[in-house]
Amino acid sequence: MSARPPSRGRLRARAKAWVGEVVRKNTPTREDMAQNKYLAPIAHRFLSPELWRFTRRSVPRGVALGLFAAFIIPIGQIFLSAFLALPIRANVPLAALVTFVTNPFTLPFWMAIAYKIGDFVLRIDAAAPALATAKASSGGTWALLVDAYQVAGATVVGYLVLSFVTPLVGYFLSVGVWRAVVSRKRARRLKAMEARLDQRLEAQ
Repeated sequence: MSARPPSRGRLRARAKAWVGEVVRKNTPTREDMAQNKYLAPIAHRFLSPELWRFTRRSVPRGVALGLFAAFIIPIGQIFLSAFLALPIRANVPLAALVTFVTNPFTLPFWMAIAYKIGDFVLRIDAAAPALATAKASSGGTWALLVDAYQVAGATVVGYLVLSFVTPLVGYFLSVGVWRAVVSRKRARRLKAMEARLDQRLEAQ
C-alpha cells in the first residue's frame, strides 16, 4: 500500500514553518542590535519596542528601507537599514531581513538585471559610437577594457535605479498585502461571530 501524499494543509504548514525558521535565523534581535559595536552610539535606541512592532505603517517602511539598503551598497546593508529605520520609525527586523534579497546566491541574477537596466538607461551602444569604433579598430586589450568599462558603468547605473525603484514597488506591494491580510482576518472573525450567533439562536 503506497503512502498517502501530504495534504495541502500539511504542505502549507511545513512551508510556514520553514519560512518562520529562515526568518528567525536571519533576523537580528533587539539585543543583537544593542550590543553591536558599529551601532554603539545609538545602540540604546534599538531597544524601543516601537521599532519591533509589525504595524500597517512600520511594515511597508521596513520593506522599502530593506530594499534600498540591499541595492545601494554591496556590504553592511543590515546596519544601514537599521540606522535609517530609526528616524522614520520603520520595522527594524523586517528592514534587516529584506536586505537578504541581495546575497551571494542571487548576485549573478541581480547583476544581470542591473546591467540590462543600466544599458537601457544609458543606451551605451547609441551614445558612445567613438568607443565602439575604437574597440572595433584596435581590438585586443583595449577592446576588453572598453567592454569592462561599459559593463561596469551600466551595472552601477542599474543598481542605482533598482535602489530607488524597488523600495517604491516594495512599499506599495506590502501595503496591499497588509490590507489583504487584515481584511481576511476580519472576514474570518465576522464569520466566526456569525457562526456563534447562529448556534445561540438555534439553542434558544
